[in-house]
Amino acid sequence: MSGTWRSKLPVAQDDQQLLSAVPRLRRYARALVRNREDADDLVQDTLERAWTKSGLWRGVADMRAWLFSTMHNLHVDGLRRPQLATVALDDATPESPVAATHSERLEVLDLQAALALLPDAQKEVLLLVALEDMAYADIATTLDIPIGTVMSRLSRGRERLRTLMEGRAEPVHLKVVK
Repeated sequence: MSGTWRSKLPVAQDDQQLLSAVPRLRRYARALVRNREDADDLVQDTLERAWTKSGLWRGVADMRAWLFSTMHNLHVDGLRRPQLATVALDDATPESPVAATHSERLEVLDLQAALALLPDAQKEVLLLVALEDMAYADIATTLDIPIGTVMSRLSRGRERLRTLMEGRAEPVHLKVVK
């Protein structure tokens, strides 16, 4: 009897880890797809996939990285499928309960526009670092890429984002002087 009780304990801990990751998953999904409804759908699909694969949880060392990897894969699969163009009806509705100033709204809109211009590979890494505060190794595991690629994409993404936010068309290339 006590063996049965012990085997159920990790499952409860796994459930708690899964639930505690939901706010981060929602934040990353919103930044990734830029639409509240699509983000909620992506989170729901991620949680559904995680729940159906709950038998694999015991072999997962980092539940958060596993969930983000699952979300990434679902997002990439969704990009590969043909999509019907839709328009969100509530784009004017602010998402935060605190009203932003006019200049803050413009800055956020500029940032969203600049992020939309980044290649998906750079945007994904940048969002995982900036929003989720994930370590490079966790991002490499999540996206199934080498850690050097994570650093390269992050560096290029940051530089490209900086140039877009400053209004320059191309990045400034500095000459190495010895």
